[in-house]
Amino acid sequence: MSIKQNPRLAGWGQRPAQLPDFRNLGVVLRTLLLVNAFAIAAVFVRNTDLSLLVGEVLEMAVNVEFPLILNVASLFLMQTLLRRLPFGAGVATVLAIVATIALVSRSLLSPIETGGLLRPLLWSLTTAGCVLTYFHQRDSARAPALAEARLLALTARIRPHFLFNSLNGVLGVLRSNPRRAEEGLEELADLFRALMQDNRELVPLTDEIALCERYLNLERLRLGERLQVAWQRDPQAEAALVPPLMLQPLIENAVYHGIEPGAGPGTVSITIERRGPEVIIAIANPLLDAVSHHPGNRMALDNIRERLMLFYDLEATLDTERDADAYRVRIRLPFRSER
Repeated sequence: MSIKQNPRLAGWGQRPAQLPDFRNLGVVLRTLLLVNAFAIAAVFVRNTDLSLLVGEVLEMAVNVEFPLILNVASLFLMQTLLRRLPFGAGVATVLAIVATIALVSRSLLSPIETGGLLRPLLWSLTTAGCVLTYFHQRDSARAPALAEARLLALTARIRPHFLFNSLNGVLGVLRSNPRRAEEGLEELADLFRALMQDNRELVPLTDEIALCERYLNLERLRLGERLQVAWQRDPQAEAALVPPLMLQPLIENAVYHGIEPGAGPGTVSITIERRGPEVIIAIANPLLDAVSHHPGNRMALDNIRERLMLFYDLEATLDTERDADAYRVRIRLPFRSER
C-alpha cells in the first residue's frame, strides 16, 4: 500500500492542528488571492445588470482591500502570540481580530447605518472561516507528503557504495589504528541513527553540521588527503531550524562527483551565513571530467527541494550553478529558531 493511501502510517491524526504561519510569504499571497476571489465571486452572484459590474467591482475593492491589508498586517505582527495559543484559542483570536477590523474599517469608510455593520461583519467572519479551513485542510494534506518525503530521503541517500566503502575504510585502519576504527564505527552508527529517526520536524542547523562532520570523517578513512573541506560558518546562522537530513546528501553528492573521480586532492567548500531574516547555505565542489563515473540522478536535489517547499512554502529556494571548474548548490531559507 502506498504511504499516501495509509493515513495511519503517514501520520494522520498524530500531528496536532495548528494555525498557518501568517509571516510566511506563501500564506500571505494565498490569503490575498482567496479573499479577493471570494469577493469577486460575490459581486458576480449579486450583479443583475452587466453595465453596473465595473462599478460594483470598484466598490468591492474599496470595501475589501483596506480591511484585508489591515488583517494581514495584524496577523503578521501577532504571529508570535498566535503560535503559542492552542488551536481553538488561536482560531477564536483570529476571528476576533477579523471582526474588530471589519467593524472599525466599515465605520471609517462609510457612515454607520442601522444594520449596516451586520453584513460586512458576517461576510468577514465567513471569509475568514473559509480561509482558515483551506489552510487547515492543506496542512492535513501535507502529512502524507511529509511522510513520503522522509521515505524518499532514506532511499535517495543510502547508497550501497557508501556503506561498503565506509566498512572497508574501517577495516583498513583496524590493525594500524584501532581507536580510529572504533570512532569510525561510532560515526557510522550515528549516521544511520539519524536516518531512522522521525524526520518530520525541523532540527537545529548545528545538529546537521555535526552529522556532516561525522560523514566527512568517514569519507576521509578511504579518501585521505584527497578530501579537503573548507568550512565558512556564521555562528548567528547555526541556531536556525532546518529540515533534517538536508545538508548531508548535498555534501555526499559533492564528494561523490567532485572528489572521488579525481586522482589528486580536491576541496569541498561549505558556506553558512545569516543575512538578516534569511540563512544562506552554499556548497561547491570541483567539476571533474570523469567519463567513467556514474552521473547524478538529481534525486537528492529534487527531494530536498520538495521538503523545503513543504516546510517553508515560497520562502525557501534551492538553486544549482555550473561553471568551468565548479558545481555549486545554493539554499536560501528563512531564519527560524527555538527561541
